[in-house]
Amino acid sequence: MSSGVNRSRRHFLATLLTTLAAAPLGMLACSSLRPGRTAAAEPSPNKDDNAMQQTTHPSSPLPVEGRMPSFDGATAWLNSPPLTPDDLRGKVVLVEFWTYTCINWLRTLPYVRAWHEQYKDQGLVVLGVHTPEFSFEKEIENVRRAVAEMRIEYPVAVDSNYGVWQAFANHYWPALYFVDATGRIRHHQFGEGSYDRSELVLQQLLAGAGQDGAVREITPIDGYGAEAAPDWDDLRTPETYVGYQQAERFASPGGARAGSRQEYTVPERLGLNQWALSGTWTVDRPSAVSNEPDGRIAYRFHARDLHLVMGRPGAATPCGSAC
Repeated sequence: MSSGVNRSRRHFLATLLTTLAAAPLGMLACSSLRPGRTAAAEPSPNKDDNAMQQTTHPSSPLPVEGRMPSFDGATAWLNSPPLTPDDLRGKVVLVEFWTYTCINWLRTLPYVRAWHEQYKDQGLVVLGVHTPEFSFEKEIENVRRAVAEMRIEYPVAVDSNYGVWQAFANHYWPALYFVDATGRIRHHQFGEGSYDRSELVLQQLLAGAGQDGAVREITPIDGYGAEAAPDWDDLRTPETYVGYQQAERFASPGGARAGSRQEYTVPERLGLNQWALSGTWTVDRPSAVSNEPDGRIAYRFHARDLHLVMGRPGAATPCGSAC
């Protein structure tokens, strides 16, 4: 996870103690900022700017950022046959990079889903590109299950080999690329936030393609559960991995012992943002596995909620970042 701290409206929860049974844990997430992984953007601190964005379109022309690359690197397609830039010519395209355990992406999903419903009959094509972070996210059946459970009805290019990611020179989850009807990228958004601005850009591109009815009020959107919008004023806890390669602020006495079965304990006191293991665990590079039914993880964090990527060994898929 990230070393950056996202300021987010979240109240303090004291030490968390979760009992686990033979569960591999990938990461503990309240937010994330690291380039090349996930991006979490904050809303504008100027409320007048946000109000202006709700009622007016961008006054200056959108720049041209390049042409939309091909999707030849996709390893499979869901909800659609394979699509090419030529197939999409004449359509406004919103390309969305995502991976199904990313909490930052999950919180953007209600907006992208609503835009798909609102503008699909006016020439908008939302095209999701699922590029995995973890090895289990490369499994097509896991992606297929996530698409169904998350009610994603727009086309999804499965990018398990990072071919589309590299073609776009992308570095973030989530990332949005806004493409006009002639195939030119005209805007991008990395991370959460700026939803009003993003919808206004879509409306502007659709109007430029001759869809006058696309100009309308900003779509009211409320997310629920893991899709609920973050609370941006009081978050003081970043995310972390529990695998030794990128773990931060691990507080069990003696530290992590890589790749071997070890007994861990929780110290008498955890400082803010410190976490520890209790019980017998095997800590590997990307994850940690509880070897006994009484394995526990303790985490003292300052946030509204905590998201954990976890699952049973041999299970079809982890339950994801919203556990």
